[in-house]
Amino acid sequence: MLRLELEIGMTEGNVAIKDLPEIWNSKMRDYLGVTPPDDAHGVLQDIHWSYGSVGYFSTYALGNLVSAQLWEKINQDIRDLDDQIRKGSFGELLGWLRANIHQYGHKYDPQDLVQRVTGSKIAPEPYVKYLTKKYSEVYGL
Repeated sequence: MLRLELEIGMTEGNVAIKDLPEIWNSKMRDYLGVTPPDDAHGVLQDIHWSYGSVGYFSTYALGNLVSAQLWEKINQDIRDLDDQIRKGSFGELLGWLRANIHQYGHKYDPQDLVQRVTGSKIAPEPYVKYLTKKYSEVYGL
């Protein structure tokens, strides 16, 4: 979340690279109540920025949205998927992926493919539902 927020600020011109360590530490205090002991454990602890991959973390966020939406659809289509996975049986899941995703390669843009498969454009609701369920179970919320 923090990296994505800072990348957006950098690409929009609202965050200067020279200010990243200070902003990082401030946001870590605000969000998590911790301050990294140094930049190597803070703003520089991830490899992406060190080799110039600014804008990369938004792809992770988008991937999380899409995966939750596809997973919801897969579970609608394969009712006993959890049981199959527990048994180490992935054939039906692989078949679903091949039929609905893999066969198209780069034929469709992500937005179009998600709409084609799920019936709606990329949406946050399935991901929010996933996070709510996951963290409610973990933390007893």
